[in-house]
Amino acid sequence: MSPSDRIGSILNSKGSTIWSVPPEITVYEAIVLMSEREVGALPVIDGHGRLMGMLSERDYARKIILQGRSSRDTLVKEIMTTPVITVDPNQSVDHCMHMMTHHRVRHLPVVVNGDEVIGIVSIGDLVNWIISAHEESIEHLKSYIAGVYPG
Repeated sequence: MSPSDRIGSILNSKGSTIWSVPPEITVYEAIVLMSEREVGALPVIDGHGRLMGMLSERDYARKIILQGRSSRDTLVKEIMTTPVITVDPNQSVDHCMHMMTHHRVRHLPVVVNGDEVIGIVSIGDLVNWIISAHEESIEHLKSYIAGVYPG
Protein backbone atom coordinates (compact mmCIF):
# COMPACT_ATOMS: atom_id res chain seq x y z
CA MET A 1 0.00 0.00 0.00
CA SER A 2 1.16 3.47 -0.87
CA PRO A 3 -0.19 7.00 -1.45
CA SER A 4 0.85 6.48 -5.07
CA ASP A 5 -1.53 3.51 -5.43
CA ARG A 6 -4.42 3.91 -7.81
CA ILE A 7 -7.99 4.60 -6.68
CA GLY A 8 -9.02 1.38 -8.43
CA SER A 9 -7.06 -0.48 -5.72
CA ILE A 10 -9.24 1.08 -3.02
CA LEU A 11 -12.40 0.10 -4.89
CA ASN A 12 -11.10 -3.46 -5.25
CA SER A 13 -10.37 -3.54 -1.52
CA LYS A 14 -13.59 -1.96 -0.19
CA GLY A 15 -15.97 -3.06 -2.90
CA SER A 16 -17.76 -0.85 -5.34
CA THR A 17 -21.36 -0.97 -4.15
CA ILE A 18 -22.99 2.27 -5.21
CA TRP A 19 -26.05 3.69 -3.51
CA SER A 20 -27.56 6.42 -5.63
CA VAL A 21 -30.74 8.45 -6.02
CA PRO A 22 -32.61 9.84 -9.00
CA PRO A 23 -32.96 13.63 -9.24
CA GLU A 24 -36.77 13.50 -8.97
CA ILE A 25 -37.14 12.08 -5.44
CA THR A 26 -37.53 14.24 -2.36
CA VAL A 27 -34.58 15.23 -0.24
CA TYR A 28 -36.31 13.49 2.68
CA GLU A 29 -36.31 10.16 0.80
CA ALA A 30 -32.64 10.61 -0.05
CA ILE A 31 -31.73 11.43 3.56
CA VAL A 32 -33.57 8.28 4.72
CA LEU A 33 -31.46 6.22 2.29
CA MET A 34 -28.27 7.92 3.47
CA SER A 35 -29.17 7.07 7.06
CA GLU A 36 -30.06 3.45 6.26
CA ARG A 37 -26.85 2.90 4.29
CA GLU A 38 -24.71 4.93 6.71
CA VAL A 39 -23.22 7.12 3.99
CA GLY A 40 -22.61 10.87 3.95
CA ALA A 41 -23.30 11.49 0.27
CA LEU A 42 -25.06 9.94 -2.69
CA PRO A 43 -24.50 10.35 -6.40
CA VAL A 44 -27.56 11.61 -8.24
CA ILE A 45 -28.00 9.45 -11.34
CA ASP A 46 -30.69 9.94 -13.97
CA GLY A 47 -32.75 7.23 -15.65
CA HIS A 48 -30.10 6.86 -18.38
CA GLY A 49 -27.34 6.07 -15.86
CA ARG A 50 -25.70 9.50 -16.15
CA LEU A 51 -24.16 11.24 -13.17
CA MET A 52 -26.11 14.47 -12.67
CA GLY A 53 -24.86 15.67 -9.27
CA MET A 54 -24.01 14.74 -5.70
CA LEU A 55 -26.20 15.09 -2.63
CA SER A 56 -24.34 15.37 0.67
CA GLU A 57 -25.15 15.98 4.30
CA ARG A 58 -23.59 19.42 3.75
CA ASP A 59 -26.12 20.16 0.98
CA TYR A 60 -28.92 19.17 3.34
CA ALA A 61 -27.64 21.33 6.17
CA ARG A 62 -26.94 24.41 4.06
CA LYS A 63 -29.73 24.27 1.49
CA ILE A 64 -32.60 22.83 3.53
CA ILE A 65 -32.10 23.35 7.27
CA LEU A 66 -30.42 26.78 7.18
CA GLN A 67 -32.82 28.10 4.56
CA GLY A 68 -35.92 26.86 6.40
CA ARG A 69 -37.01 24.62 3.53
CA SER A 70 -38.89 21.34 3.86
CA SER A 71 -37.03 18.18 2.90
CA ARG A 72 -40.40 16.52 2.17
CA ASP A 73 -41.29 19.21 -0.40
CA THR A 74 -37.89 19.76 -2.02
CA LEU A 75 -36.54 17.56 -4.81
CA VAL A 76 -32.96 16.33 -4.87
CA LYS A 77 -32.33 18.07 -8.20
CA GLU A 78 -33.07 21.43 -6.55
CA ILE A 79 -30.20 21.21 -4.06
CA MET A 80 -27.69 18.70 -5.47
CA THR A 81 -24.14 19.89 -6.03
CA THR A 82 -23.14 20.36 -9.65
CA PRO A 83 -20.83 20.12 -11.42
CA VAL A 84 -19.47 16.99 -9.80
CA ILE A 85 -15.75 16.60 -9.16
CA THR A 86 -14.89 13.07 -10.33
CA VAL A 87 -11.84 10.86 -10.65
CA ASP A 88 -10.98 7.89 -12.79
CA PRO A 89 -9.74 4.60 -11.32
CA ASN A 90 -6.17 5.23 -12.53
CA GLN A 91 -5.63 8.39 -10.50
CA SER A 92 -3.46 8.09 -7.39
CA VAL A 93 -4.64 8.23 -3.79
CA ASP A 94 -2.35 11.21 -3.26
CA HIS A 95 -3.81 13.08 -6.24
CA CYS A 96 -7.35 12.44 -4.99
CA MET A 97 -6.44 13.73 -1.52
CA HIS A 98 -5.22 16.94 -3.16
CA MET A 99 -8.42 17.20 -5.22
CA MET A 100 -10.60 16.75 -2.14
CA THR A 101 -8.65 19.40 -0.25
CA HIS A 102 -8.63 21.86 -3.14
CA HIS A 103 -12.34 21.48 -3.95
CA ARG A 104 -13.41 21.01 -0.32
CA VAL A 105 -15.33 17.80 -0.97
CA ARG A 106 -15.44 14.63 1.09
CA HIS A 107 -16.65 12.19 -1.58
CA LEU A 108 -15.42 11.55 -5.11
CA PRO A 109 -17.33 9.46 -7.63
CA VAL A 110 -15.01 7.20 -9.59
CA VAL A 111 -16.12 7.29 -13.23
CA VAL A 112 -15.28 5.69 -16.55
CA ASN A 113 -16.50 6.64 -20.00
CA GLY A 114 -17.19 10.22 -18.92
CA ASP A 115 -20.10 9.71 -16.54
CA GLU A 116 -20.48 6.01 -15.64
CA VAL A 117 -20.03 5.74 -11.87
CA ILE A 118 -18.17 2.59 -10.84
CA GLY A 119 -17.64 3.52 -7.19
CA ILE A 120 -17.30 6.27 -4.61
CA VAL A 121 -14.29 7.05 -2.45
CA SER A 122 -14.57 9.12 0.69
CA ILE A 123 -11.95 11.09 2.55
CA GLY A 124 -12.14 8.33 5.18
CA ASP A 125 -11.28 5.68 2.59
CA LEU A 126 -8.22 7.65 1.51
CA VAL A 127 -7.05 8.38 5.05
CA ASN A 128 -7.44 4.70 6.03
CA TRP A 129 -5.44 3.66 2.96
CA ILE A 130 -2.63 6.08 3.77
CA ILE A 131 -2.55 5.05 7.45
CA SER A 132 -2.32 1.38 6.42
CA ALA A 133 0.48 2.24 4.01
CA HIS A 134 2.42 3.99 6.79
CA GLU A 135 1.87 1.10 9.20
CA GLU A 136 3.16 -1.30 6.54
CA SER A 137 6.26 0.85 6.01
CA ILE A 138 6.91 1.00 9.77
CA GLU A 139 6.73 -2.79 10.02
CA HIS A 140 9.20 -3.15 7.13
CA LEU A 141 11.58 -0.71 8.81
CA LYS A 142 11.31 -2.54 12.14
CA SER A 143 12.14 -5.82 10.40
CA TYR A 144 15.07 -4.22 8.63
CA ILE A 145 16.46 -2.72 11.84
CA ALA A 146 15.99 -6.01 13.70
CA GLY A 147 17.81 -7.86 10.94
CA VAL A 148 14.83 -10.01 9.98
CA TYR A 149 14.96 -10.55 6.25
CA PRO A 150 12.10 -11.89 4.18
CA GLY A 151 12.53 -15.34 2.69
